[in-house]
Amino acid sequence: MQRVMVFNNVSVDGYIADEKGDMSWARNDDAEWNEFVQGNARGDGMLLFGRKTYDLMVSFWPTSAAIAMMPEVAEKMNSAKKVVFSKSMETAGWKNTTLVKDDPVEAVRKMKAKAGEGIVIFGSGTIVAQLADAGLIDEYQIAVVPVALGGGRTMFEGLEKKLKLKLTKHRVFGNGSVLLHYEPVQV
Repeated sequence: MQRVMVFNNVSVDGYIADEKGDMSWARNDDAEWNEFVQGNARGDGMLLFGRKTYDLMVSFWPTSAAIAMMPEVAEKMNSAKKVVFSKSMETAGWKNTTLVKDDPVEAVRKMKAKAGEGIVIFGSGTIVAQLADAGLIDEYQIAVVPVALGGGRTMFEGLEKKLKLKLTKHRVFGNGSVLLHYEPVQV
């Protein structure tokens, strides 16, 4: 059975994207942070996105700017198996991407039951909330970035029931970001 993990940058006031959907505030040019990101990109798991996050990712990672900035991460993002959930998209043009129009909960339940290296969700607040409600997420990695946005989208947008989490580890970066690892607590 595969593990499902969420990795999201979150502003100190709790947003994964600003009111316009922009996530550029989470990028930084810190050597320690970049080394961590490159290490994280070495995994072989499948990447999972909602349509809005997919649109942001596909507009950046296949570009020459992304390849110049972070070549190892760009290579991994572009070559990894990816799934995008969308009822409105007709096709997904990013290399190795499968478009799924079905219910995300049932689709992830089936994916999770198969052998594999794991599933990583980026952004995708609506998808995260649905999967959290269904008890399908095994770990949350939340990087709290020292910036306040004043509004935007949350990671748990649409969550229908309380989600209790247990902190399993943390790491403080020199740039002021704090990486928190949580696992759901069964209630």
